[in-house]
Amino acid sequence: MPTNLPPVTRNLLIVNVVVFALQYLLHDQDTLSLTRWFALWPFGHDIAVDLGGGDVAGIGFRPWQLVTYGFMHGNVMHIVLNMYALYMFGGLIERVMGTRRFTVYYFACLIAAAVAQLAVVYIFEPDRMYPTVGASGAVFGLLGAFAMLFPREKLMLIPIPIGIPAWLFVTLYGVAELVFGVTGTLSGVAHFAHLGGLVAGLALLWAWGVRPPPRHWS
Repeated sequence: MPTNLPPVTRNLLIVNVVVFALQYLLHDQDTLSLTRWFALWPFGHDIAVDLGGGDVAGIGFRPWQLVTYGFMHGNVMHIVLNMYALYMFGGLIERVMGTRRFTVYYFACLIAAAVAQLAVVYIFEPDRMYPTVGASGAVFGLLGAFAMLFPREKLMLIPIPIGIPAWLFVTLYGVAELVFGVTGTLSGVAHFAHLGGLVAGLALLWAWGVRPPPRHWS
């Protein structure tokens, strides 16, 4: 288990948990305001939402949502899974990459995931008007980095108690996300955001000259 987490991973965990607490502790109208301004809304015209007391506000895409959506989560299970993955993989990858490069990597994956989600919704679901939240796109980028850096390390897919090499685990997970996204299986999950974060992360690592260690493939 990771201990003594490096600064960016630790701070990401803290901020995500604090924001999630705010989502649940604030009054409904305040939570709606958080969602209105900071969740990732599709491109297009704003929609009018009744804020109560006769107040009506528009909800729609804003540029900063490309980042802020990644610090909001839909429910307890959503944040638990994402923060567990960030805890397990983030510290190790930050130590390998260094704090500055890890920061760039994390937010590049997060933004790429948002762009992928926006593009797919704009092209294939232009009438859709509900938001995307969660750090999953960045987490998929971390999974891709782990598979690239430690391809033969074993990962376990719950509830199957069998270790799978990281490169195979991530490949299968990516294929599953593609199938789910294309077929519409498991609706309500931003499958193409996950894929966007994963693909962007792998592309960025490749551009940085990161390759799987040769000794792992012997």
